[in-house]
Amino acid sequence: MSFEIERKFLVVGEFKSKAYASSRIRQGYIMSGGRATVRVRIRDDKGYLTIKGPSDKAGISRYEFETEVALQDAQDLMRLCEPGVVDKTRYLVRAGRHVFEVDEFYGENEGLVMAEVELSDEQEAFEKPDFIGKEVTGDRRYYNSHLRTYPYKLWGKADQ
Repeated sequence: MSFEIERKFLVVGEFKSKAYASSRIRQGYIMSGGRATVRVRIRDDKGYLTIKGPSDKAGISRYEFETEVALQDAQDLMRLCEPGVVDKTRYLVRAGRHVFEVDEFYGENEGLVMAEVELSDEQEAFEKPDFIGKEVTGDRRYYNSHLRTYPYKLWGKADQ
């Protein structure tokens, strides 16, 4: 089994000048909630199908299976998705031995910028860049599958 171990943070400072790469991502969900999430993603000119299991209690790790699929297949699968698409640009920023993936959201989630770092184990230390703000690991409101159904623009101050 392949497990994803990651921590998520809100972004509070400038990060784009530190990025060494970026890509546009559109993703939809064939199935979300319950015991698994099935996601279709188009990243620039490539397609991916991802299955994720439920997060552990802390929200740090969960089962993840991802495979590349033909772009046309991904476009066709997007038509089968539940309503709502997540649209974002992902920037890659190095910090010490790690790479932070910084997502700038568009559409109904515009104004939200989050960063995540993947780790090899839950206790692994990492260097936080200066643009990292509040940690939101395990806060399901910040899961992309949740942002699809309850977008950031609908949140009140109490939700943030």
